[in-house]
Amino acid sequence: MTDSLPAALDIAVIGAGPAGVAAARALRGRGLAVAVLEARDRVGGRAFTLQAAGFPLDMGCGWLHSADENPLAALAEPQGLTLDRTPPPWERQAFDHEMTPAEQAEFRAAFAAFEARLEEAAARGEEGPASALFEPGCRWNPRMDAISGALNGARFAEVSIRDYAAYRDTDVNWRGVEGYGTLIARLGSGLPVATGCPVSRIDRSGSVLRLETARGVVEARAAIVTAPTDLIAAGALRFDPPLPDLIEAAADLPLGLASKLHLAVTGAEDFPPDSQLWGRNDTAETGGYHLRPFGRPMIEAWFSADLARALEAEGEAAFAAFAADELANLLGSNMRRRLEPVAVSMWGADPWSRGAYSHARPGAGDARARLARPVENRIFLAGEATSPDFYGTTHGAWLEGERAARQALAALGLDPAPGPGDEEG
Repeated sequence: MTDSLPAALDIAVIGAGPAGVAAARALRGRGLAVAVLEARDRVGGRAFTLQAAGFPLDMGCGWLHSADENPLAALAEPQGLTLDRTPPPWERQAFDHEMTPAEQAEFRAAFAAFEARLEEAAARGEEGPASALFEPGCRWNPRMDAISGALNGARFAEVSIRDYAAYRDTDVNWRGVEGYGTLIARLGSGLPVATGCPVSRIDRSGSVLRLETARGVVEARAAIVTAPTDLIAAGALRFDPPLPDLIEAAADLPLGLASKLHLAVTGAEDFPPDSQLWGRNDTAETGGYHLRPFGRPMIEAWFSADLARALEAEGEAAFAAFAADELANLLGSNMRRRLEPVAVSMWGADPWSRGAYSHARPGAGDARARLARPVENRIFLAGEATSPDFYGTTHGAWLEGERAARQALAALGLDPAPGPGDEEG
């Protein structure tokens, strides 16, 4: 962290989430004046681990997806994190009274067939809402839409066929016991981060960029912008002269919403560890419940899309009430007495997030590439929203931050190959 804010920089990095941290680390050791301008009072963005109920609880991202290719997985243990390779809960339903084993197999087959139709349609160049490829009348369509909420923060009607098909996943999923947010915070330690420093305007009318911040004006030769798409689209970060193509691309990649509720539960030994339940099968307006994550006496509940926004509008208590209703319906009325809410995320209400992760609107399958285009070879966008195939993930944001750093270095006439500071853990 830095208390002072230089008046002149070679490269300004806007945002200290995973993309901003990755960019700043890639710029170390170059002899450049670099600062990360962060609106919050901490590093990490939506990667945030809260210490509560005696445990580190991830309020945002929690899984190292595609862990066999995820660069953050290789950095976790050198940063003192313990990697847990327990299979994810979505591979193990708790009990069989939500769905019978035969129904589970039927659902998996239906979802696999749906995704195959999406991939085939994208390969033919088709575009439109992913929900257009639902099998009419399929009993599993609502459950698939609930899963879309977890994957995209939005229902399939709001998701581009081509963009969804572009996502790549190796199906290897690990966790850091100490928290994903803890990992990003440790990786950001020692970087020149100016907190409490939101950027409201980038004046690009002169030979250098002028960034208006809450802590004064900063000039920079180049800028790496990692702000969420909804902030860019709404003009919370303004460009002068305006950049209508960039704003349109950001608007085509709106943030969905995925909210978490952590509950302490008594008598947790009644439940299989690291298993999952969904509240209902007949509607997308339902929660997913991860029972005993890491074997802890906890339940991690997920709510997404329209349901999450409605619960946020009612306030934190609404999440606990909704979860208690669904869990009591699934596991018996005495569950109400066994649950104690511990913490809930409110990313949609957070002014520096306004949502969780991006999805491309139907018809906007090229929006990520449009958003990633450099502006005048001195403004570079980065974050999960610019990732072509790992969007919606922390490592996608991380890789994009590194990509933007290489572009900025090349723009300043420097070798974009990794410098001596980039080899540190």
